[in-house]
Amino acid sequence: MMQAYVRAMDVVSRLTMIIAGACLVTITLIIPYGVFTRYVLNVAASWPEPMAVLLMIWFSFLSAAICYRENLHIAVNLIPDMLTGPARTILGWIVELCMAATSLFMLVWGLKLVHTTYFQTIAEFPWLSVGLTYLPIPIGGAITTLFVIERLWTGRLFQAAHERDDALAPISSE
Repeated sequence: MMQAYVRAMDVVSRLTMIIAGACLVTITLIIPYGVFTRYVLNVAASWPEPMAVLLMIWFSFLSAAICYRENLHIAVNLIPDMLTGPARTILGWIVELCMAATSLFMLVWGLKLVHTTYFQTIAEFPWLSVGLTYLPIPIGGAITTLFVIERLWTGRLFQAAHERDDALAPISSE
C-alpha cells in the first residue's frame, strides 16, 4: 500500500512539475512580447505583465511543493545532524507535523480566500475571477500535505536530495 501511495505521489509530483514548467516557459514568452510591444511598436500591451504575475504565483506555489518533496528547500541541519536514533526521529516528526500544520493552513485559509474573492474581477482580465488567481495557495497546500503524509509514512526525515535512492532517477518514465 505504501509503495502505491509513493507511486501516486510520483505522478502528482511529475504533473505538478509539468504545470510549473509550463508556467515558467509561458512567462519567458510573454515578457519579451510585452517588451517588444512597448519599446518597438510603441503600443504597450496591457496584459503581459499581470499575466506574468499570475503565472509566477502558480509557478511559486507549485514549485514550493515539489521542492519540499525533493528536499530542495534551504534547511539548517545542525541540530538533526547532531542527533541520532529516537531523538532524531522525534525531531523529524515534530518538523513534519509543523509542515503539515502550515500546509493545512494554506489549504483551509486559501480556500476561504478563494471563496471570499471569487466574485471580484481583475481590471486587465475582466473575465477572470480574483478568487481563481488565489487558487494556487490551497492547491499548493493540498499537494504539500500529500507530500508530508508520504514523508511521514516512508520515514524519510531529514534526507537530503542526494541521499535518496531515486535521486538520480530520470524525471520522465521513458
